[in-house]
Amino acid sequence: MAYTVLARKYRSGTFDDLVGQDAIATTLKNAVAAGRIHHGYLFTGTRGVGKTSTARVLAKALNCQSGDAPTPTPCCKCESCQMIAIGEDLDVIEIDAASNTGVDNIRDLRDNAAYRPARSRFKIYIIDEVHMLSTGAFNALLKTLEEPPDHVKFILATTEIQKVPATIVSRCQRFDFRSISVDDIDGHLKAILDSEGVKADASAVRRVARLANGSMRDGLSLLDQLLSFGGGKLTAKTLDDVLPSTHDELVSALFDCVGNEDAAGALTCVERALSAGQTTERFCDLAVEHIRTLMLLSVCGPETELVDVPSTVRTQLVEQARRFDAATYVYMISLLTEARRAVRTSSASRALVDAAVVRLAMASKFSDVKDLIARLDAESDGIKASTPAGGAKAPSQPEPRPPTPGRTRPTNDPPAPQKMRTGQSARSSSAPRAMSESTRPSSAPVGGGQASSAEAATARKDPRVQKALELFDGTLMSVEKAEPAASEYTPGAEADESVPSSET
Repeated sequence: MAYTVLARKYRSGTFDDLVGQDAIATTLKNAVAAGRIHHGYLFTGTRGVGKTSTARVLAKALNCQSGDAPTPTPCCKCESCQMIAIGEDLDVIEIDAASNTGVDNIRDLRDNAAYRPARSRFKIYIIDEVHMLSTGAFNALLKTLEEPPDHVKFILATTEIQKVPATIVSRCQRFDFRSISVDDIDGHLKAILDSEGVKADASAVRRVARLANGSMRDGLSLLDQLLSFGGGKLTAKTLDDVLPSTHDELVSALFDCVGNEDAAGALTCVERALSAGQTTERFCDLAVEHIRTLMLLSVCGPETELVDVPSTVRTQLVEQARRFDAATYVYMISLLTEARRAVRTSSASRALVDAAVVRLAMASKFSDVKDLIARLDAESDGIKASTPAGGAKAPSQPEPRPPTPGRTRPTNDPPAPQKMRTGQSARSSSAPRAMSESTRPSSAPVGGGQASSAEAATARKDPRVQKALELFDGTLMSVEKAEPAASEYTPGAEADESVPSSET
């Protein structure tokens, strides 16, 4: 006899058997019991959450032969229920929309819908992945879906509801299936293991439930794989041998190195992970998931229910989460997500991952532009405060130039926009100039090129310029003239001040 996989063997047979969809099960049971049966249902949700199983249960409830009317508790023993369970009932037609996308397929469906069922109360069409239908097929389905014969019911299922036209959605009762919780998956897996007579460690079953990511079918497929490897027992060692760790030790060690600013150690962790068979994309996924866990522990607290990890692992992760703040976690996730997108199409994926890891380990050496501006302003204010009122000689400033004929500007005219020199490097272009707001440059450089010797000498004597050059390791290349701010402008007068720009 052929082996039946767990996902099919333990498929839900009644509404009470549905796992993690209590609200939907209750609504459908009450509708059948009250006789409020709609002609069209639309089930939407991610894979493996029970859409097709619920469609078959609903079909059983409508066509069960144990009574004279639809029942919310199908017997699962009559011929109709048994044939529906294996997908071979004459009056319950399951259609895969992915392979029947054309308008001709829907026209055949529409023509056949006119005929009454062979032996059951209703002819039921279950259309899986309905979003795969073509535009013409959807249009051909509209009229029949809105006003089908009394003996016809439609059950549509899709994982991508956004691709289903609104005209289709509006003609159906829509049910949104949620991802199944870890607790529900864990409980169902334990019940199946007891039924199969398999001994299992509770921690191992819990880990399988977490790896299922909300999909019961994925959890059962993983369990099938583990039982094939471990025979009649499921242990944590079996999971370590067969499945990837949920909290990879190498990823944890990687972020210990990042916290210690140990770029060499972080690269060693990457090498060990990739040598063990991880792809660069998978490694980025594991790293992002680990950072998310740390971020949740840091932001929501050590006892948050958003993180489902064993207590022993939680203690270690809480200690690691305290090493970074929320802004750093956001930066890390953004950086690694960008790296993951890049490695998909790059022939140098390893280099991109290494570069991202080094950037994370050296993050403390990169300063925010706002912080640099604040430091420069603070140092400039300190220089002004330390200069005696009448003692030391103030730094020499260039004499104001006479106003240029024809350039008199009204007082309400805003200053010209500041221009950036295209020849500046990325480092110097993002650096602030050491000057007050009222004297920021608003016109092109004097002479359009190198500063004259007199202008350069005058500029170098300005303490603010000296601090700017020292802070950004700059070189004086040119001198630009600045116009006063609008609030300080006097008609008929225009004061020019030579201000240097620096370039690395």
